[in-house]
Amino acid sequence: MVSKSQIKLITSLSQKKYRQQHGLFVVEGLKGISEFLESNFALHSLFALEGFFTEEQPTEVTLAELKKISFLKTPQKALALFEIPEDLNRTEAGFQLILDDVRDPGNLGTLIRLCDWYGIKNLVCSKETVDCFNPKVIQATMGSLTRVNLIYTDLPKYLVEQELPIYAAFMDGESVYKEELPQDAILILGNEANGISDAVAEKIQHKISIPQFGQSTTESLNVAIAGAILVSEFKRC
Repeated sequence: MVSKSQIKLITSLSQKKYRQQHGLFVVEGLKGISEFLESNFALHSLFALEGFFTEEQPTEVTLAELKKISFLKTPQKALALFEIPEDLNRTEAGFQLILDDVRDPGNLGTLIRLCDWYGIKNLVCSKETVDCFNPKVIQATMGSLTRVNLIYTDLPKYLVEQELPIYAAFMDGESVYKEELPQDAILILGNEANGISDAVAEKIQHKISIPQFGQSTTESLNVAIAGAILVSEFKRC
């Protein structure tokens, strides 16, 4: 059974200020929860329908109770709260993907999965980028957040301290297919509507783009799709 205080706590975690206040975030679904249980993230509480996650001794709930605490239109079989770790600012050498003010949770979640797929350990974000513990981001990552290091920082200051060559996606950049790309580099992707900010653009050494083929009137690619194409080119070289 879920108490009123538990319902209040869980539903409050849809907002960043309460996630920060309580140091907790929500994971829903069997696969996502399993991924976090097998990681270094600490479990706070677990709510599940009868017969699921029995080894973790969850609070058993009914489907009606699960609907009260779920952020999904169709609740899955379990919901868990995990603790937000204090040591988020982890770094490792190698290729880095940087996000300058990416606001859409689905885009961030997809980009985290992209990093996981290509073995990119560092995903560096501007302070304005959507919170990685947003429930929609967590859902979109499908557990990949457990294997990718996210760093939220002041990007202009961060870039000044880096020794790797800095590339960024621009509509008027050089075709990525004609560039000789290094294995270890920094790639920056900008805001969905406004692109890369002026303060960050000043630190960029190489502007690259994905050339358009045909006569399409499409103005631009989705940032997650563009990121997948560009990262693939860096990894292919």
